[in-house]
Amino acid sequence: MRGIQVSQYVKGPKELKVTELPDPKPRPDQYLIEVHAAATNFFDILQIQGKYQTQPPFPWVSGAEFSGVVLATPTNPKSPPKFPVGSRVFGASQGAYASRVCSLEHELLPVPAGWSFPDAAGLFVTAPTSYGALVQRAGVKAGDWVLVHAAAGGVGLAAVQVAKAFGATVIATAGTPRKLEVARQFGADHVVDYGDAGWPEQVKKLTPGGRGVDIVYDPVGLVDRSTKCVAWNGRILVVGFAAGSIEKVAMNKVLLKNISLVGIHWGAYAKFEKQTIPVVWQGIARLIEQGKFRGTVFSDKEFVGLESIPDALLALGGRETWGKVVVKIPQQSGESKL
Repeated sequence: MRGIQVSQYVKGPKELKVTELPDPKPRPDQYLIEVHAAATNFFDILQIQGKYQTQPPFPWVSGAEFSGVVLATPTNPKSPPKFPVGSRVFGASQGAYASRVCSLEHELLPVPAGWSFPDAAGLFVTAPTSYGALVQRAGVKAGDWVLVHAAAGGVGLAAVQVAKAFGATVIATAGTPRKLEVARQFGADHVVDYGDAGWPEQVKKLTPGGRGVDIVYDPVGLVDRSTKCVAWNGRILVVGFAAGSIEKVAMNKVLLKNISLVGIHWGAYAKFEKQTIPVVWQGIARLIEQGKFRGTVFSDKEFVGLESIPDALLALGGRETWGKVVVKIPQQSGESKL
């Protein structure tokens, strides 16, 4: 197969090279997948630099999120394989930046009906993070006002769609006119440029009677400033720290407004709360079936082939993209299914 193997840490994506590699040999409990699309994530950049919390032993193939077709099923399954050969699946496991990848059954899901491989490739991380945060952790409901920071990002666009599907009014923040436009295209009712220092006041003025928002979805690190525009009994979801630093919050503000600070670590549900995972995915599937949730693939520029992955990662790291940056990976068998 062809893939991007890391034998030593690199300074950045430009140093990544596509090479011929032996086909991966799945363990008895793994599927072998032919990769048709791979999604990029910020942690991919950290991992190739040796800065991520989980670092595989050298050498390893980079990339984690993908979609494709099942080539082989587990040889010693505890029950009949859920995905027979030929199934269209998406998922996440180490080694997605290659023409083939091995994956465990719990790391795979069926591609939704009518979805392309690129759309499905960007679903596994963003959709459950946003659904789990808003629905499971914050209890979003009809009539709520929801502020979504970095709303044009992968988890941001997922959050906008989930909040709207549950009947909330969405205020979206982003840093460029294009990203604000994208947030509107995915359903945001109002948009605010958070490059403007007065954004908390702008947000508050948009809400009924200037009361503030009920829920803040924050993957950036804007909790402290968001306390200025959250309502009494408001919930602030701590989703991530894309700004690059762990902020400090003036806790007196949390007390004075009865604010709940609520964390969401979706990746840890597999360890601490497995029973919630299928509930979240069933909820996402319902939204997809109802036409209330669609793919968020960045479409201003197309990335095709493993050789384009460095450029895709550079674009992602440079904050010049929106949604999920996904790379199409043509296979010798043809790309009619894309």
